[in-house]
Amino acid sequence: MKQWLLILSSFLILCFSCKQDEKRARIVEDFNFNWQFQLGDFPKAVDSTFKSDDWRTLNLPHDWSIEGDFSEEHPAKPEGGALPTGVAWYRKTFKLSETNKNKIISIEFDGVYRKSEVWINGHYLGIRPNGYISFAYDLSDHLNFGNATNVIAVKVDNSEQPNSRWYSGSGIYRNVRLVTTEKLHVAHWGTYVTTPEISTEKGTVNLEVTLQNDSEIKKQFKLVSTILNAENLEVASVTSEGEIAKNSLAVNNQNFEVLNPNLWDTENPYLYKIVTKVFENDHLVDDYETPLGFRFFNFDAEKGFSLNGKPTKMRGVCLHHDNGALGAVANYEAIKRKLQIMKDMGVNAIRVSHNPSSLELLELCDDMGFIVQVEAFDVWKKKKVKADYNLYWDEWHEQDLKDFVKRDRNFPSVMMWSIGNEIREQFDSTGVSITKKLVNIVKSLDKTRPVTCALTENVPEKNFIYQSEALDLLGFNYKHADYDSFPKNFKGQKIIASESVSALETRGHYDLPSTEIKRWPPAHNQPFDGNDDLTVSAYDQVSAYWGATHEESWKAVKARDYIAGTFIWTGFDYIGEPIPYPYPARSSYFGIVDLAGFPKDVYYMYQSEWSKKDVLHIFPHWNWEAGQTVDVWAYYNNADEVELFLNGTSLGKKSKENDDLHVMWQVPFEAGTLKAVSRKNGTTVLEKEIHTAFEATKLELEPHKTTIKNDYYDLVYVAVNVLDEGNNLVPNADNLIEFEVSGGGKIVGVDNGYQASLEPFKANYRKAYNGKCLVIIQSNGKLENIELTAISNGLTSKSITINTSN
Repeated sequence: MKQWLLILSSFLILCFSCKQDEKRARIVEDFNFNWQFQLGDFPKAVDSTFKSDDWRTLNLPHDWSIEGDFSEEHPAKPEGGALPTGVAWYRKTFKLSETNKNKIISIEFDGVYRKSEVWINGHYLGIRPNGYISFAYDLSDHLNFGNATNVIAVKVDNSEQPNSRWYSGSGIYRNVRLVTTEKLHVAHWGTYVTTPEISTEKGTVNLEVTLQNDSEIKKQFKLVSTILNAENLEVASVTSEGEIAKNSLAVNNQNFEVLNPNLWDTENPYLYKIVTKVFENDHLVDDYETPLGFRFFNFDAEKGFSLNGKPTKMRGVCLHHDNGALGAVANYEAIKRKLQIMKDMGVNAIRVSHNPSSLELLELCDDMGFIVQVEAFDVWKKKKVKADYNLYWDEWHEQDLKDFVKRDRNFPSVMMWSIGNEIREQFDSTGVSITKKLVNIVKSLDKTRPVTCALTENVPEKNFIYQSEALDLLGFNYKHADYDSFPKNFKGQKIIASESVSALETRGHYDLPSTEIKRWPPAHNQPFDGNDDLTVSAYDQVSAYWGATHEESWKAVKARDYIAGTFIWTGFDYIGEPIPYPYPARSSYFGIVDLAGFPKDVYYMYQSEWSKKDVLHIFPHWNWEAGQTVDVWAYYNNADEVELFLNGTSLGKKSKENDDLHVMWQVPFEAGTLKAVSRKNGTTVLEKEIHTAFEATKLELEPHKTTIKNDYYDLVYVAVNVLDEGNNLVPNADNLIEFEVSGGGKIVGVDNGYQASLEPFKANYRKAYNGKCLVIIQSNGKLENIELTAISNGLTSKSITINTSN
């Protein structure tokens, strides 16, 4: 009996020890809350005794530029969004338990725009000029414990302007974490996973783990890495042991075999993860997770791209990092919404333009099933604008490129490294040596993915980046008219349309006739013959001179197998680069979706071509002058024909011929109902109606979801529609709408998608544009349901309830 009690006692002690060990594992703390912020330069803010009680208290991520007013006089200019930049400081005071002594405590910044400098308790930690790169600092040697406070200070200097060709945002606009480990731990970005052999029967995995020993003595360690499937069940495990010298790094390789792996693809993005545990004297001292996806892919000079052996045309879009009315703030729900809108359109690939993305974007691309091309630089040594990254190239490009690759090389969605976009060194001989150097840096850290660059010169003898012969994959921006020459001029080369289209549109605005194709500018230095209200027709009829309409470009890519895919410029409108108009235009016109997230009509052309959904979309609206001839377009799929009816009278059947992507009727306007019916083999597939709208009488609120988490981060996007008595959208409504909110949420942004609106993004009001606007609600941490009310003079107000959950 005593023996059994002794065994039981030993077991309980062992269990208690295991729990204690678990507590000693890596601690990752959300460090976004309760920062103090102040615009201006405060050099003494690095001192712990500096008084900042009158500074604003806020949570990160934060972009101060988006909070400002628009002005043509701001140094960033309309190309940079016409919003303020400058210098600002952030400070955070915090305490650490005595139990954290003798541990390694680091702070991780996902992105600070730009030229950040960081101090802890008055000690200078460093500078990172690149506003998009992620970085970390070890705070351990300068920390106080117990009742003593610590002060971290961050100076953000975005005063050198212009430094971007689009809106950058300003501030600590991505997430910050405080990471605590023992002195023996996995190094920062310290794992690298590859899958050398993959089939449906077996997948081999190599995991490279870099251990870091920050103690003054050598350490014995045991490394246990376990592969878990999506159901969190163990499918493979490897244990290795070794010794690491004091104050050193040691690389350990572990090899696994997984039977019958589920393959990751764009339709079934099945994910595994590797949990790596580090033991010292059988005590758990660190644990670290690495994403894992089993997939294999190939680029072929003749057949294009294949994923897991299946021919796959990349149906991609370029996305900038801003999130509309939120500015540069990297919010998980905002990025998820953006990607879901793209997914619903049929997009299967994302090109990150033109700098390293947020971690959240890549995590979501893993989860949702997007092929990703990540991009390191928009500029090398030769500048594009006065104060861009060329100022810091010589000193920083190598470190930034290495950090870029190390951070992103474990994401299974990432399948291409781009070392640059429209780089000017392609036109002189320095392009050869720089390209070779950059490719070598990438391949020293990852040989499993091709390295590409987005080129604009498609004459081989004139392109020095191409002449370096270092690229695995040639990316060409535009040049759709020259595709037929590529197999001859670039014999044996693998090719992708790294950027295409550059069509221009304003949601809900239509110029007639729709058949006239316009380019901006029509000739060199000639002004765009546009509209006084700074709109561009939403018919697919206007593009920049270097690009094409959406239909022109997609036809060219679709017809040629050797073009691996396309990345359309762009999926969403973005702040800045307001081509083709001068100020007060301050946002781009290039998006398939407007800045508020409302699809333009061409969205449905892609959906009809790229998705498996049944699609029938007719436009424009049906409010015109009596007798005016209106071009009615229809995008459709999975049908033989579309028949159009006006007030019950058939206007005839239309079918797409040759490679047409839409059908069209010219219809003299008559108020009433326009109805389209698509049929296949005589059976109706879909029906759609558009009604003439009359006087606006009421509002409609459409939330993109009905529940919000009370975590201070979660968002609900609420579309606001101006309707007539018959519930028809009033297509020219511009009513001023005010918002009231109570309970567990606050308003963090408003928008209407109009590229030349000078109303602020941070407000509790917005004018509708072409019948629609948007209000964004964020959790304020209260576990209370949210009541949102929209009010407008002369219209019936509308309220909705958004449920709040833990």
